[in-house]
Amino acid sequence: MIENSVVVRPAKSLSGSMRLPGDKSISHRYAMLGGIAEGTSKLENFSTGADCASTLDCMQCLGVQWERNGPSVVIQGSGAKLRKPQEPLDCGNSGSTVRMLSGILAGQDFTSELIGDESLSRRPMARIIKPLEMMGATIESHDGSRLPLRVRGRRLKPIDYPLRVASAQVKTSLLFAGLYADGVTRVEEPIQTRDHGELALQAFGATIDRQMREVSIAGGQRLHAIEATIPGDISSAAFFLCAAGLFADSDLVIRGLLLNPTRARLLDFLIGLGMKITMTDLLEQHGELMGTLQVQGGTLRGARVAGGDSAALIDEIPVLAAIAPYTADGIEIRDARELRVKESDRIASVATNLRAMGATVEEFDDGLRIAGGQKLHGATLDSFGDHRIAMAFAIAALRAEGETEIRGADAAVISYPEFFTTLDSVVQR
Repeated sequence: MIENSVVVRPAKSLSGSMRLPGDKSISHRYAMLGGIAEGTSKLENFSTGADCASTLDCMQCLGVQWERNGPSVVIQGSGAKLRKPQEPLDCGNSGSTVRMLSGILAGQDFTSELIGDESLSRRPMARIIKPLEMMGATIESHDGSRLPLRVRGRRLKPIDYPLRVASAQVKTSLLFAGLYADGVTRVEEPIQTRDHGELALQAFGATIDRQMREVSIAGGQRLHAIEATIPGDISSAAFFLCAAGLFADSDLVIRGLLLNPTRARLLDFLIGLGMKITMTDLLEQHGELMGTLQVQGGTLRGARVAGGDSAALIDEIPVLAAIAPYTADGIEIRDARELRVKESDRIASVATNLRAMGATVEEFDDGLRIAGGQKLHGATLDSFGDHRIAMAFAIAALRAEGETEIRGADAAVISYPEFFTTLDSVVQR
């Protein structure tokens, strides 16, 4: 049980230069594909989060050898065929690990079991179970949709599958499974989601076809090892960007940051709010765009997050909601019901903590309406065991009156163990 508390004091601005650990989404995918590729993959700036460590540990249980030296990970690929694990694969708190790895396990010639912590065991898995069973795998689960999952793999058959829920994890899972299918597997999205799975497959040598919101992959392709430097995590950067935007005197530089267009909606949104963000030193590696951002604070307006934006900003919504009271016109969030089934019920968690700080909040089944022009006070808050809630309210606390205690702050280790230390290094008081 997470019990660690952190006290956050008000700030005057943010300034300095920083780099962030590697993007979680890319780190997960490179670790999995490196494991089923031929040759040795060398990955620099691999994510330091516990979720990506869970992926590496699961790959090791499947016979993949790897070594880690700080931010560098070297993976000895085993080729497409993995080894039957001798124990359940512990995915910790990582939904990404369960969902995407299941696609690879569905094509193996053995049965494996995936387990996770209490939070992960509550999260829905039917969205991968159904299509993977359509491809020929047999998956047993608790109550038909929860962990533990027992995946009995086999040679798969291709499917054409329209996603009901916009989910990059599900899309990636099916594309990974498609490597083991006899024919072409096609996935159609209701709206475009992040494309790290497609870019990672191409980086490791796979040929895929992308047409608007449809992507397809032919089975039987062999993957080959890569060397890569993983760009800084833009979802982690969101906390620092929002923090800098709260103060007119802020001047913060973030180098080597992921700027993938399917993730960059955040930057457009923040600019629309009134933040001054400039982009320099752009370069591309394995299809992923990275560069340097400079952000300066200003007067923040209001905004509405709905439709495709809710899917594009799903990881960033907690921190956007946390700074909403400090905007002039507030922020309304709709079409974000997916937040109810994350590491915590993030809609309820955000509403609870904002109210504890004195904010007026309307809560809906699919979102929140948070009025602008509010003054918040320090309070004792709960992370609800959720890394993004812990970090989001550290940002809200920077402009509150008085100190704020965040209980369960250790939840940040899931994605960004160094978060509070890094925040202190750029906060000016």
